[in-house]
Amino acid sequence: MPAPLTEEQNRVDREVLLDAAEALFYAHGIQAVGMDRVRESSGLPLKRIYRLFATKEDLVVAMLRRRDRRWRESLAAQVETVPDPRERVLAVFDWLAAWFAEPGFRGCAWINAHGELGTSSEPVLAEVRAHKRAFHDQLAAWVRATGVPVTEPVYLLAEGAIVTAGITGDPAPAQQARAAVASLLGAGGCG
Repeated sequence: MPAPLTEEQNRVDREVLLDAAEALFYAHGIQAVGMDRVRESSGLPLKRIYRLFATKEDLVVAMLRRRDRRWRESLAAQVETVPDPRERVLAVFDWLAAWFAEPGFRGCAWINAHGELGTSSEPVLAEVRAHKRAFHDQLAAWVRATGVPVTEPVYLLAEGAIVTAGITGDPAPAQQARAAVASLLGAGGCG
């Protein structure tokens, strides 16, 4: 009889599985990637995968939740090093431009998941909405610090840049949105 799995082994296997699923789902789409392909990429047996996540939908939700945490932490790590509130908001768009230029950039993982599963999976839809709400709130705090009441336009410019860059494969929308945000912030007397 095999030895019982330790908490550490469960954690390691879970991370390996989430890494494999995230890479595959982001590069190829959730519906296009079968669990056999996830098994091959992760090196874990299907039985082990299904012990960690009972369904593919559970795996997708966990992957999106983990990606959200890492994505927003990375954004905050760059933006919060900027002392000036106005420049901090503009740094969001610099971070987006760098993300858009990364090899393999395929747009917003949450928009992609919503496009594939949002109408048929309540848990995936809830995770997509949670990410978008958290990003909005994160951005709103930075915009409020400028004293200029332009949270919604700034958020829409960020989301529009993300979607446009994902579709076109061109990082330019980040700089175009940045210029529009600079005008919005300048129009309020902060420039």
